[in-house]
Amino acid sequence: MNILLGVSSGIAIYKAVDLVSKMRKQGWNIQIIMTENAAKLVNPIVFSAVGDCKVYTDTYEIEAGWIIHTELSKWADVLLVAPATANTIAKLANGIADNLLTTTALAFAKDKRIIVPTMNTRMYENELTLENIEKMRQHGWHVLEPESGHLACGDVGKGRYPENEKIIEFLKIIMSEKLLKNKKVLVTAGPTQEELDPVRYISNHSSGKMGYAIAQAAKRFGAEVCLVTGPTCLTFPYFVDEVVLVRSAKQMYDTVLEKKEDYDILIMCAAVADYAPKMVSKEKIKKTNDNLTIELEKTPDILYSIGMSKREHQFVVGFAAETENVVENAFEKLRRKNADLIVANDARLAMGSDTNSVYLIFKNKAMVQLDGTKEEIAEELLKRICKELS
Repeated sequence: MNILLGVSSGIAIYKAVDLVSKMRKQGWNIQIIMTENAAKLVNPIVFSAVGDCKVYTDTYEIEAGWIIHTELSKWADVLLVAPATANTIAKLANGIADNLLTTTALAFAKDKRIIVPTMNTRMYENELTLENIEKMRQHGWHVLEPESGHLACGDVGKGRYPENEKIIEFLKIIMSEKLLKNKKVLVTAGPTQEELDPVRYISNHSSGKMGYAIAQAAKRFGAEVCLVTGPTCLTFPYFVDEVVLVRSAKQMYDTVLEKKEDYDILIMCAAVADYAPKMVSKEKIKKTNDNLTIELEKTPDILYSIGMSKREHQFVVGFAAETENVVENAFEKLRRKNADLIVANDARLAMGSDTNSVYLIFKNKAMVQLDGTKEEIAEELLKRICKELS
C-alpha cells in the first residue's frame, strides 16, 4: 500500500514521527509532504530517516520528468493528513492550493482521503472549522475525529491527536475489502473468572488476543460487530460497535443467549470455564492446616446452546483449545455442539502468544491449517467463513 502523509504544523507533529515509524513496520510504502511551518517545528530529515522515505516541502522542487504534485497524487493509494490543522482544513475544504500539500490534495482523484483534525478545543469547536470539516465529509473525505483530554496548551477538551494505533487501524478499515458488509458478527473473547470468595477466583491463561483480533478484523471487513469479553489486559478493539464486559461463564452465557438472534455470524472464541465453585463464600476463606476441598459444578455450555438453536441463516464457529489429539477432539466437538466450523489449536502454544497455529475443521470434514500472527489468522478465518456463506 502506498501512503502519502501530509504533515501540517500542529504541536502534535512530534507524534506524526511515531506514526511514520508504525506505518513503516506495517510494510507500507510512504512518502511525505510537510508544510513550510511544519518543517520549522520538526526537521524533514527526522521524518525521512524514520520512514526511510522521501520528504517534500517545496512546491517548486524540480526532479527531471517529475511534476511533484501530480505524480505524488497518482502514486498514492491513500492520502492521509495528520495532524491536520484548522488552517490546512480550511484550505482543503475550499479548494485553495497554495502549497505542495494542498496542491497535491486537489490533484488526488481517489476516494481514500483522510484527515485527522488536531487543534485547540476552541479552534475545533469554532463553527467555521466544524463547517469546513463537514464540507470535507460531503466531498468524500474520511474524518478521524480528535480525542478529548488534556491538550498541549493546558486546556481540557476535544482536539487531541488520537493514538497512532487508532490511526493505523482507521487506515486498515479504509483499505480493506468489505467482505462482511451488511453482516452482523458477535465474538466472545478472553477468559472467565469464577468467584471462590471475595478475594479469589478460578480462571485460565487466555489473553483474549485471538478474539480481539477477530472482532477487529470483522470490523475492517465492514461488519457490525459486538464483542463480549471476559476480563483481559487488552485495549478494546478500535471502532467495534459494541463491547460488553462480563466476568463469569454464567454472565457470558446470559449475554450471548440474549443477543444471538440478532447476529448472522457467532464466533465463540472465549476460553469459558467448564466448571465453577458450587458455593461462593461471602468472606475470605482462611488458611488452615487442613486441605481445602472445593466442590465444582458444570457451567452452562454456550456453544452447545447456540449450536442447537441456531437459525438457518446463522453461522456458528467454536474454538477448541486442546493439549492432545487436537484434530480428533475438534471433529468430535464440531459434531457434538452442532457448530459449522471449529478452530482448533494446542492451548500450550497459543495462550498469551501473538502468534498461533490452528486447524479449521468444517462440517464437510474438510480441514485447513493456518499459521501466523493472530491478526493474520483472524482475517483468513473470516475470509474462509465468507466463502462458506457465499
